[in-house]
Amino acid sequence: MDLIFVLLIAAGALVLGGVGGYLVFRYVLKGKYREMVDTAEKQAEVIKEKKLLEVKEKFLNKKSELEKEVQQRNQHIQQSENRLKQREISLNQRQEELGRRKNDLDNLQTRIDNEKKLLAIKSDELEKMQLKEREKLEEVSGLSAEEAKNRLVESMKDEAKTAAASYINEIMDEAKLNANAQAKKIVIQTIQRVATETAIENSVSVFHIENDEVKGRIIGREGRNIRALEAAAGVEIVVDDTPEAIVISGFDPVRREVCRLALHQLVSDGRIHPARIEEVVAKVKKQLDNEIIETGKRTAIDLGIHGLHPELIRIIGKMKYRSSYGQNLLQHARETANLCAVMAAELGLNPKKAKRAGLLHDIGKVPDEDSEMPHALYGAKIAEMFKEKPDICNAIGAHHDEMEMQTLLAPIVQVCDAISGARPGARREIVEAYIKRLNDLEAIAMSYPGVTKTYAIQAGRELRVIVGADKMNDAESEALSTDIATKIQNEMTYPGQVKITVIRETRSVAYAK
Repeated sequence: MDLIFVLLIAAGALVLGGVGGYLVFRYVLKGKYREMVDTAEKQAEVIKEKKLLEVKEKFLNKKSELEKEVQQRNQHIQQSENRLKQREISLNQRQEELGRRKNDLDNLQTRIDNEKKLLAIKSDELEKMQLKEREKLEEVSGLSAEEAKNRLVESMKDEAKTAAASYINEIMDEAKLNANAQAKKIVIQTIQRVATETAIENSVSVFHIENDEVKGRIIGREGRNIRALEAAAGVEIVVDDTPEAIVISGFDPVRREVCRLALHQLVSDGRIHPARIEEVVAKVKKQLDNEIIETGKRTAIDLGIHGLHPELIRIIGKMKYRSSYGQNLLQHARETANLCAVMAAELGLNPKKAKRAGLLHDIGKVPDEDSEMPHALYGAKIAEMFKEKPDICNAIGAHHDEMEMQTLLAPIVQVCDAISGARPGARREIVEAYIKRLNDLEAIAMSYPGVTKTYAIQAGRELRVIVGADKMNDAESEALSTDIATKIQNEMTYPGQVKITVIRETRSVAYAK
């Protein structure tokens, strides 16, 4: 019993201790909770006050910014209003000025109308007076007004013709004394400063061989080698009894050169058969293409011409293997370029542009593809395609008068082209064509009435025209020379210039016995 009682007491004490501890813990915890809540409320209050201050500060800043912006806008509006007022004032002034001018114009128009009326009245009166005077003159002279007018016109025509002829002669004499002398001076200086050797191009090339054994190897069995070479190179090979020589014939110098170089390599190598021939010809063509480009580069460097398109450089190199009337085209182009530079310098123009135009003026003669256009127009098209300047293109296209000349470069290129081609020995003409040109010159002169005889002399550079003294007077003979020159210029093509001399004379012969 005692034990049970002790246990009950212990259990009760334990329960009471637990309840007491719980009550004490709860009281302490509730105190700390209240303390923490008070602290949090104080901190929240402080934060709230800070946030309110920040919001208030931001509001004040924003308010000041808005006030500044409103002030600036008000200033802009005020300035705009001031400008509008000034414009309104100026418009009012202009309107007033226009009103005054309109009044002045109205007054002026009124005066003009009044003067027109007075002039009309005076014109009517003048016509009446002229009619009266004309009637009096007709009565006095015995001629009608129309007859008198016709007689006066005829007499004035004759006087005008005579005066015009004499005036033309004076002008031409003066021009010959001044302009002709100066032009000749420039041309002569230009020709003297440029001296080049003249070499006539042929249509055949001669390949020299050591002996007839090599000739037989070139021909091959049943002529197979030579036929293969002709087919590959595109030329005709003539093998005759000429010792130690084979003739390569063809109008294309490039093909002849390919054949010559191929023959040289084949003979040096010793292996001559159709397959080897085709291989060597293909190789030589590539070498020649490289040589053409190198020739174009050297030409441009020698002349001091820069910035040419690579295709134009290749075309210039191809000129080495082209000829015109027997004159090598590259030599002709170089000579024309130098002549153009000298003449442009003498005339105060750009010598570099003139040299460039002179070098490129005949590029239309070496096309990669056939064209039906004249070589001058085709050359201008090629130059324009490769970004040459318009004045250069115009000089190229106009050097044969197939395009209107737009700059001073064009006549310079035309003149220098003629100088280069007209030098003695520069070009070769077929005899038949030369004789036909002389006959055409004489026929043109004989087509005019009053001409009795014509003589083409100085290799077609001068035409002597003899007219009948009884069929033509001095004034008509002077006009005849100009007419013949104009017709020759329009209908014929010739190098240089043709001098026309009209001879009219009267001979009286008597014999003393």
